[in-house]
Amino acid sequence: MTTELPLRERKKLRTRQALAAAALELFTTKGFDATTLDEIVGAVEVSKRTFFRTFASKEDVALAPERELWTAYLVDLAERPLAGRVLTIYQDALTETLGAMPADWADRFAASRRIADATPALNALSLRFCADTTDAVVDTLADRLGPGAPDRILLHLPLDTMLAAWHWAQREWTARGAGPGLAGHLERAFAAIPASLELVIPTSPA
Repeated sequence: MTTELPLRERKKLRTRQALAAAALELFTTKGFDATTLDEIVGAVEVSKRTFFRTFASKEDVALAPERELWTAYLVDLAERPLAGRVLTIYQDALTETLGAMPADWADRFAASRRIADATPALNALSLRFCADTTDAVVDTLADRLGPGAPDRILLHLPLDTMLAAWHWAQREWTARGAGPGLAGHLERAFAAIPASLELVIPTSPA
């Protein structure tokens, strides 16, 4: 059964969505650095105070789709049963999280990535967020496994492998104009992991 959000929460969500949509449109047409906070709040007809109750900064709103995905991923990982190969647990969590994102998320994520790729400061923040999320994922798994948790390197390396596949899928998707096919690229990347780990280059003749 789906529980409807209270009216106050629905209004906050609508404001967040409107601010994010307006910001991404302005960043796309004018550029991130050339867009002012006044223009963003003016497009939605809210105050700066309302903006800062919703987002921490221009950078925060620009990277909002990325943060939405990985915040949802951490929630999934905190709740799903832990059994089987760690790499598979990581992969299944991302596949299911991606499939559960809102219908408009892919377009917003594509726009966000284009803006970040064109803005070195945003790209650096995205990389920092990725590193922080990686630590949070390993912390979540280690905490759930308790005192008997494996050494952290054994939890990190499968995650790094999964993230490498994710970045490949994301680049392929973007290079082909984004659209609805991100999940397909991710599935292909995950399927290639076992063969990639066993790939051997024969010794070249002298």
